[in-house]
Amino acid sequence: MPVLAIAVLLFAFGLIARTAAAGRPTAFDTRIMLALRRSAESPVPIGPAWLQEAARDLTSLGSVVVLMTITIAVAGFLFLDRKPGVAWLTLIAVVGGLGLNNLLKIAFARPRPDVITSTARVFTTSFPSGHATLSAITYLTIGALLARTYPSFALSLCFMSLATVLTALVGMSRIYLGVHHPTDVLAGWCIGAAWAIGCWAVMAWFQTGGHVEPTSSP
Repeated sequence: MPVLAIAVLLFAFGLIARTAAAGRPTAFDTRIMLALRRSAESPVPIGPAWLQEAARDLTSLGSVVVLMTITIAVAGFLFLDRKPGVAWLTLIAVVGGLGLNNLLKIAFARPRPDVITSTARVFTTSFPSGHATLSAITYLTIGALLARTYPSFALSLCFMSLATVLTALVGMSRIYLGVHHPTDVLAGWCIGAAWAIGCWAVMAWFQTGGHVEPTSSP
């Protein structure tokens, strides 16, 4: 089942990547981004000022600094809970995902959206969305590994629900602020989710083989 899910996500990523390789926004991208602007000439997103401020706060949850801080905090908790194997896997998974994201950005080198002028500062290329990719990699991977380590239904549901909501909000904030094409975000979600499922499968394999700590009692 994990292999099938990963294959589907990678296939979807490949389809989106074909359009991104052209370097131009699709009609879908343009339509969504203009629908979120007050007018075709305005870079200001629709909605009240507090919504724009909230979007900027949410988008920061996908920054490298915030994600690495959360990762280190979770790894520290796992070390204190005497699960060093799981802690190291968590750190390796997130840092590896960061490297993957950087390689993809270099490979595709898609320009940032030029349909509207974003007011947010950006420093890298557009495809895939780093915030969407890294938030999916970090939150979904940590959620999956914690759900595997503490297999209580209630805890697993809490971990994965929180991870999914955070990942979705970060990605949507990037589109709303106009710093990414919608296809950048969709691709980031696909590759990040595939990475998280792969990490979950590796964790299960290590635990079955006794290489890392077994699952805890609920």
